[in-house]
Amino acid sequence: MYKCRAPKNQAELAQYYQLRWQTLRQPSQQPMGSEKDDLEAQSYHRVIVDDMDNIVGAGRLHNTSQEQAQIRYMAISEHVRGQGLGKVLVNELERTAAKAGVKTIELNARVDAIGFYQRLGYSNEGYSHTLFGVVKHNKMIKSIIKSDNHLAELADNLQQLWHQTIPLSKAMNINICYFDQQKLLTNCEPNFNKNLHNTMFAGSIYTLATLTGWAWVYLALQAQQADIVLAQGNIRYIAPLLGIAYAQTSLNLVTGSVEPLLHGKNARFNIEVEVCCGDSVVALFTGAYVAMAKRK
Repeated sequence: MYKCRAPKNQAELAQYYQLRWQTLRQPSQQPMGSEKDDLEAQSYHRVIVDDMDNIVGAGRLHNTSQEQAQIRYMAISEHVRGQGLGKVLVNELERTAAKAGVKTIELNARVDAIGFYQRLGYSNEGYSHTLFGVVKHNKMIKSIIKSDNHLAELADNLQQLWHQTIPLSKAMNINICYFDQQKLLTNCEPNFNKNLHNTMFAGSIYTLATLTGWAWVYLALQAQQADIVLAQGNIRYIAPLLGIAYAQTSLNLVTGSVEPLLHGKNARFNIEVEVCCGDSVVALFTGAYVAMAKRK
């Protein structure tokens, strides 16, 4: 049984890069290291592993803008080709992209892989470039359709409320990308939030994290009437944020209940939010929120 997931540790990451080199660079007599670029730390990395956790497939996704991303470095070990693992890998990268708010994915396909991507719904946009002077590529594009359901409508309504009532959220273009009652993801526009070092402003990171925690409480309350305020917030900055930021929280990072509101009392929530770039967590926020019951 094969599984698709992110590399668990540095040893697996090294195997992942080794497969990329062996499959995509060694046949063209390219040196080790040529399988990497300067976007690795900003990217989502996925592997296919067998029952023994041997890596037999690799692929990468990175944002090119707030709503666009690119798939690169797709590699499947020769001895497991023809088993549908490439499709599994692309599907996982597309799910990751959709959760992060991506609407369009593009890639540059080798000529012999064009049919494979067309079967997965990618349109052939024509010639892109020739790698190493011999390997021709075509550009391919696919639109990612956002699911239309009640939870998505709730998230969209909140996003509109933010943009109408919090000018900074509109200027930052903070969007709710994904919500399923188990997990919540948001992102923001990159260029407006960059500092002179071309990394994201600490204040913008804090704002994105704060509103993500606030959004969780808002969406958890739904029909309950309450005013939500941040009582206390703390953030730890781990690394500079060079690419596209997104923030996430989930049910296991939240404590608190709406139960007090049903009895006319204030409800309290403690929420942890991770601010990420690709697979990397670059900041950790903890917030204490109070939902104040409205007096009748």
